[in-house]
Amino acid sequence: MQELEDRLKRNYLVNVIHIDDHIVESNKRYNTGFAEWYEYYYLQWNIELIKKDILKKLHCNKTEILLPFYDCTTNLMTNRKMVVATDSILLIEGIFLQRHEWRKFYDYTLFLQCSRTIREERVLSRDSYMGDLHARMDKYKSRYWQAEAYYMKKENPLQQADKIYHVSE
Repeated sequence: MQELEDRLKRNYLVNVIHIDDHIVESNKRYNTGFAEWYEYYYLQWNIELIKKDILKKLHCNKTEILLPFYDCTTNLMTNRKMVVATDSILLIEGIFLQRHEWRKFYDYTLFLQCSRTIREERVLSRDSYMGDLHARMDKYKSRYWQAEAYYMKKENPLQQADKIYHVSE
């Protein structure tokens, strides 16, 4: 993603939204009584708020929007203004972006496809806040990869994407 952003910035104005900056407070997405994968897929973000207050407004060429940012140190949301030039390119990066609630707001979608082996290596080398290697792997198996499998089946992003880029490193 960074490489794409850097290339585009050589010739264009570019704004980036990282979907993980806009997750909700932890009490809304953990220990809710739902399965962990469900919490991650359906409760990690306020799907309707992102649709209505971010994507729809940007799609209608609003040049100023308020974005809800999550602060992991305080577990609170704060709103920050984002100014988007009408002649800029807006990149939105993150997981589950082609969910049906959001898909119609994109002009172009690029799906980054990465093997499970590479993803496992990345998980084990980061996310130490989750615990040791075993704890990290368990969390990914119970929460993240089950949600990902659900998304792939439900939304079929490979079929919906305009372009698929195969990540090999």
